[in-house]
Amino acid sequence: VQLQASGGGLVQAGGYLRLSCVASWRIYSSSVMGWFRQAPGKEREFVAAIRWGSQLTYYADSVKGRFTISGEKATNTIYLQMNSLNAEDTAVYYCAASYRGLSTVANEYGSWGQGTQVTVSS
Repeated sequence: VQLQASGGGLVQAGGYLRLSCVASWRIYSSSVMGWFRQAPGKEREFVAAIRWGSQLTYYADSVKGRFTISGEKATNTIYLQMNSLNAEDTAVYYCAASYRGLSTVANEYGSWGQGTQVTVSS
């Protein structure tokens, strides 16, 4: 069971990035896939999640309207399109899988990717 995240990098404020996360298994319809982020000295925080079966999405208030989470069932890939980036978005971004339903709590997610660094320069 492995989640492989990619797509991070350095971008100027106002720019955009798209993160990808590929699961090494067939994601079950009952699963919830999420993105979290952790900035230096801060706790890991919820960013967005998607119910795999229905593709219903949920966002943290801080990214609502700027970020879009999506899933591609054929390739078991989760995307995070990030627009209008600002310095506060700088963090390591992690993808994760939950088998306990939709949650914003990191401990509810049982599988984690290795993280990809996003740095936004102001």
